[in-house]
Amino acid sequence: PLEEISGLRIGSRPSRRGHGGGPLGLEDLRAIPWVFAWAQTRLNLPGWYGLGSGLLAATWAGAGERDSAGPAGGSAFGHVTDALEAGSREAYRQLVTTDGFAEWFAQLSPLAEIGSMRLGSRPARRGLAAPADLADLRAIPWVFAWAQTRVNLPGWYGLGSGLRAAIDGAAGLAGVQAAYREWPLLAVLLDNAEMSLAKTNRRIASRYLALGDNAQLTAEVLREYDLTRDLVLRVTGHHRLLADRPVLARAVALRDPYVDALSQLQLRALGALRATDDPGERASLERFLLLTVNGVAAGLQNTG
Repeated sequence: PLEEISGLRIGSRPSRRGHGGGPLGLEDLRAIPWVFAWAQTRLNLPGWYGLGSGLLAATWAGAGERDSAGPAGGSAFGHVTDALEAGSREAYRQLVTTDGFAEWFAQLSPLAEIGSMRLGSRPARRGLAAPADLADLRAIPWVFAWAQTRVNLPGWYGLGSGLRAAIDGAAGLAGVQAAYREWPLLAVLLDNAEMSLAKTNRRIASRYLALGDNAQLTAEVLREYDLTRDLVLRVTGHHRLLADRPVLARAVALRDPYVDALSQLQLRALGALRATDDPGERASLERFLLLTVNGVAAGLQNTG
C-alpha cells in the first residue's frame, strides 16, 4: 500500500517530501514509507533480504519516477542500481548457499549459546528443534551472532561486489560517485555500510572465522570485506572510514580496545566450549561466554 501510505503521517512528519515533509538532516527519512509498506505485507523484506543494497536501490529507482524531489531521484541512476543489484545479490547468495555454510556459521559464532538468551520478545529460532538451516533462524540472532564475531557481515557483505559491477559497467567510477553525491538513498546505504565496516575488526574476525575450519568460506568473506572497504572509500572519496563523522569515529576508537579484550576472552571460551563434552565444564564456559556476549553487545552499541 505504498501510494496510500504516502498520504499518512509516519511519526511527526509527512511520509514523502512531495507532500510537504522537509529535511531533518537525515536523508534516509525518504525511505521510511518504503520500509513501512513492506511491513504491512507481513514480509518485512528490508529487514531480512541479505544486505538489501541492490534490491532496495532497484525498487526505489522505480519509486523515484513518482517522486517530486527532482532529478536526484533513483530513476536518474538506473544503470548504477541495476549493476549494484545484480552484483550484490549474486555474491550474497553464492555465500549463503554454499554447502556447509549453516554449519560453518554455527561453529564459528556463539549462535547456539545466544539461543538461550532473551532477544526481543521471541525465541532465536522458529520452532523448538535445533535449526536445520538458515531458514529456521530469525533475523535478530543472525545479525547479533555476526556482530559478536566482529565480522558484521549482514551490514556490508555483497556491497563490494555490487559496487565492482557498477564501476565496471557503463556508469564507471565517476557515475557511481555522482549517484552517491546526488541520490540520498544510495548515500545513506553507503554511509551505513561504512559504519558497519568501521566496527568490523578484520584481525579478530579472522580468528573467529578460523573456528569454522573452512578455509574457502573464510577466504571468501575476507576477500569481500577487503573489496567492500576499498570501493566504499573510493566512491565516497574518504581517506579512511568515517572520515566525515569524527564524533562517531572517535567513539568507535575509544570503545574498540575494551571490546577487543572481551572478544579475545570470548574466542578462548568459544574454542574451549567447542573442544569439550564435559557437562560441568560446558555449563561453566557457557555462563562465562554469555557474560562476554553481553559486554561485546554493550560496547558495539548496534548489534541487531
